[in-house]
Amino acid sequence: MRIVIMGQAAFGAKVFETLVERGEEVIAAWLPQGKQGGKPDPLRVAADSRKIPAYQPESYKSPESLREFRALKPDLLIMAFVTDIIPLSLVESPSQGAICYHPSLLPRHRGGSAINWALIMGDKETGFSIFWPDARIDTGPVLLRKRVPIGPEDTTGSLYFESLFPLGVEAIAESVALIKAGRAPRLVQDEGLATYEPLCSDRVAGIDWGRPVEEVHNMIRGCDPQPGAYAFQRGNKVRFFEARLESGAPAGAPGEVAAVDEKGFAVAAADGAIRIGKVRTEKGKQDAAAFTAEAGLKPGDSFTAA
Repeated sequence: MRIVIMGQAAFGAKVFETLVERGEEVIAAWLPQGKQGGKPDPLRVAADSRKIPAYQPESYKSPESLREFRALKPDLLIMAFVTDIIPLSLVESPSQGAICYHPSLLPRHRGGSAINWALIMGDKETGFSIFWPDARIDTGPVLLRKRVPIGPEDTTGSLYFESLFPLGVEAIAESVALIKAGRAPRLVQDEGLATYEPLCSDRVAGIDWGRPVEEVHNMIRGCDPQPGAYAFQRGNKVRFFEARLESGAPAGAPGEVAAVDEKGFAVAAADGAIRIGKVRTEKGKQDAAAFTAEAGLKPGDSFTAA
C-alpha cells in the first residue's frame, strides 16, 4: 500500500520513521504549506535521510499541488500533526482515502488546542482519535480511539510527550494494519456530544484568581508549556508553570501572594492557594525562587488580571 505522510515536527517524523522501519511503503512526505527556509522540519530531515521525496507547496489549494499529489498515485494519506486546512479534493485522492490523528476523544474537544482544553475544563481522562477526515474540522467518522487518564499534576506538555505522542504513533501503525486487512471501522461521531474550542492563546489564558482554586490550577496546567497562563505584577506580564495545589485555607485575598519562602511563592485563589514552580516574563523563564528574589516579592503583594 503506497502511503503518503503529511505532517510536521517530531510527531510527523516519528510516524514516518516508524512506518518505514516496519516495512510499510512510504512514498512521500508532505510538509506545512508556505514555510520554506529556516531550520529544516524534522519530517523533512527524516524523509531526506531515507531518500524519500518531501514536498512543501506554497498552497495546498493550488491546482498544481493537487496534480503533484495525484501523480504519486497514493493508496493512503496519513495526516500526522496537520495544521493547514487540506482541500477535500486532495484528501479523497488516495484509493483508500485518508486518516488523521487528533489528540482528543472525538467528538469532544474538536479544534487545534484539544489537549489544553481537556485540562482547562477539568476532564479526568482524555485520549486520541484516528478518524477519516471529511469537509469539516475534526468531524469525520472514527477509525479508533484510545483513552488516557489525566493525573492531578499533568500538564499539556506531560500528557502529550508521555502519553498521547508515543501511543498515537503506535495507533497510527495499528490503523494502517486494519486498513490493509479491510477491517478498519468508520464510526459516525455523535454530534450531540461534540464540543469545539478556540485556539489556546492569550485571549483565553488570563487568570481570574477569584475562581475556585481547582479551576485556576487547571487553567495554569492546561496552558503549560504554551502559551503560559498569566497575570500582571506591577504592570508586568508574568506567566506561571509547574503549579501545585497548596493544602489548607489561603492566606490572603484572591491574587495575593499567600506565602514566600526559599522555594518560591504561592498565590491565593477563592478557596485555596497555588504553589508556583516556574515563571516566564519578558526576560525569559526562571525558577519561582529566583523570580521572587529578583522582584522583591513578599506576602500581600498582588497578581492582577490587568
